[in-house]
Amino acid sequence: MKRNSIALAALAVACGGALAQSTPATVTVYGILDAGITHTTGLATEKNQLVSGIMEGSRFGLRGNEDIGGGYRAIFTLEHRLELNNGTVSNRPPSGLQVPDRLGQAALLGLPGALQPAVTGVAGNIAQTLGVNLGNSFWDRQAYIGLVTPVGAILAGRQYTPAYEINATFDTLGTQSSLSAGQVASVPSSVDIRASNAVQYRIVLGGLTAGVMYAFGGNSANSKANRFGGAMVMYKTPQFAVGLGMNQRNNDIGQKSLKSTVLGASASVGPGTISGIYGTVEDDNPSGVSAIAGSLAPLVGSAGATLVQSAFTNALRQDGTLMHLGYKMPVGKNTLYVAYSAFNDKRAPNADVASYGVAYTYSLSSRTDLNAVLTHFDNKNLAQAAPGQAGFLGGFTRSAGTDSNSLALGIRHRF
Repeated sequence: MKRNSIALAALAVACGGALAQSTPATVTVYGILDAGITHTTGLATEKNQLVSGIMEGSRFGLRGNEDIGGGYRAIFTLEHRLELNNGTVSNRPPSGLQVPDRLGQAALLGLPGALQPAVTGVAGNIAQTLGVNLGNSFWDRQAYIGLVTPVGAILAGRQYTPAYEINATFDTLGTQSSLSAGQVASVPSSVDIRASNAVQYRIVLGGLTAGVMYAFGGNSANSKANRFGGAMVMYKTPQFAVGLGMNQRNNDIGQKSLKSTVLGASASVGPGTISGIYGTVEDDNPSGVSAIAGSLAPLVGSAGATLVQSAFTNALRQDGTLMHLGYKMPVGKNTLYVAYSAFNDKRAPNADVASYGVAYTYSLSSRTDLNAVLTHFDNKNLAQAAPGQAGFLGGFTRSAGTDSNSLALGIRHRF
């Protein structure tokens, strides 16, 4: 099962106007428990770990559906993240508080060596933001309520974004494991996964699914700050599927920031399915850099502080393309995945990352399976990406251009 297939399939059913017949009110308890052992090379210290979330992030959820008559239904989803290895709700990458060389070394930022202490301080602040659910939100994964009508559905709350939905649908791994497409462009993130304060309109008509999303920024002093918009359209048949999604987010001061466009397609070929993704990523105004100069001015002067802020702004910009191609072949209790993904960085660092490998799952029952994943990360030039898994970011290798390998063995149970 794909990492988000439960959520996305349930959402498609819930928003289908053709399914408005009378049904009793229901509340479903569901979850995924996923844990295993990973071995990762290329880090400053090679890691052997027990981790949560190899194939899918561990979670506990509640889903409700009530027929209120006249072709209308009320629905809700509340989904809690959990770390199975230690019982917490957040995690940091295996590389800890390390940042890539291109963000931690003054020379690679184009700055004089005298500004290295200032660079180290800013890099340390960036390192504090690396991880998953560092704010310890209880319903971090999803939290929304919706009204399904004969002409579509309105959903309000924390939800998956349109471009990410296309990415998750046409990623051969369904965002599972270190072999999934987004792993090669995860820091900075190439696609916003979820949006809070979001309102979405969705419609499902036969094989056609479409959605439009708008998210308020949540900043009372600046209504444009962190504002988000997106849209997607997807068409599926038993033989093939195609989809297009786009996200556009503002940064923390209201400038146009991360824009992600994802095109995906899949087709039945032989005993399995071939899937592909092509995406573009643009961000000229990254978030979180506007206050750097003000904080550094007392230490290095206004001119030096401005230089450092400009250097980090440039270093955190994004301009690249993401490509993914893979094949999934289920045979009885066995499912085999092979995939290749590549992020082409068009900026001066030319931090190109490619991954390839194989994943295998064996079903012990309809709810429990064993899994194994072997992935190689190929880092070029100033690239420094390390493989994570479905539940956590991989972080960075010990130096720019250092490759990494990951072997993961785990067990997953769904309820």
